[in-house]
Amino acid sequence: MLQKNMWQSIGMAVVGVLLGGSLAFAGELDPSGKGMSVWFDAGGAPGEAYATIVVNGAKQAAADLGVDLTVVYSDWNAEKMLENFKNGLAAKPTGFVVMGHPGDEAYAPLIDEAFADGMIVTAVDTELPKLQAKYQSRGFGYIGPDGWKQGEDMAKEILRRKDFQPGDRAFVWGLKRLESRGRRARAMLEVFEQAGLTVDYLEISDEINKDAALGAPVLAAYLGSNPDCKLVVVDHGALTGQMENFLQGAGLKPGEIYATGFSLNPATAASIESGYLNLVSEAQPYLMGYLGVLQIVQTAKYGFGGLVVDTGGGYVSNENIHAIAPLAKAGIR
Repeated sequence: MLQKNMWQSIGMAVVGVLLGGSLAFAGELDPSGKGMSVWFDAGGAPGEAYATIVVNGAKQAAADLGVDLTVVYSDWNAEKMLENFKNGLAAKPTGFVVMGHPGDEAYAPLIDEAFADGMIVTAVDTELPKLQAKYQSRGFGYIGPDGWKQGEDMAKEILRRKDFQPGDRAFVWGLKRLESRGRRARAMLEVFEQAGLTVDYLEISDEINKDAALGAPVLAAYLGSNPDCKLVVVDHGALTGQMENFLQGAGLKPGEIYATGFSLNPATAASIESGYLNLVSEAQPYLMGYLGVLQIVQTAKYGFGGLVVDTGGGYVSNENIHAIAPLAKAGIR
């Protein structure tokens, strides 16, 4: 009995050290992020479906952890993301959660400055592999799908579900120009070309990247000029959510073309339910928001290194949309 009590005392002492020198038990713990502040770049625009889901996760984490959260928006513009970060440096928050669209080289001097001044940075949605390798031991992680793997898997899943033949025409609309974000589009193009499809690729313009509704005439014009197109792949969450409107505007009925895209939101769920959208690869942005904030807190409080979590959540289609749609409409999935 004496030996058992001794080990219990040692165990409690170790816990006390981890909790800042004082013993604490369930029900007596303060929120682990109390007194901390986090700047979070939501990527898109206020009210946009994808950005809203990311922010919902971040806000819930901030509430759970007691964090002072500042959310900024970038309209999916890489230069604006960098500008937001520069502005945030002056506030000296505990840490930043960024999206990696500008790429490693563009972000490097700013993130170097943040870590040199004792702030923590971590990435969500789009990888920053060089900076992660440099600072992972100091809390730089990545929450989100592996871009290349998600694109490659999506292309293979499309070919598995639908019997396309060599020479069939496909349209891919993406952001290949962006160093890290563009890996998903490049991976899909590689798989489709290896399968012998005739692929037409179009870069999403900055204007459409910011306001997805502007994409309607672009897709309608393409389909009008290419009536033999059998597959549409949209590498953009907000554009995917507009698929029903786009295809209706092009004069197409549900099922006339195999339409696919990325990221779930209420409009995307409705497009799947109506039959206009056949397949969506989900990245679960709510988890990006939640775990991004959690990463900053856990590193600041306990010195944990950067977590790497692949949030790719598989596929949503008419087979499972009935179970997921309520969560999409609530801004969680």
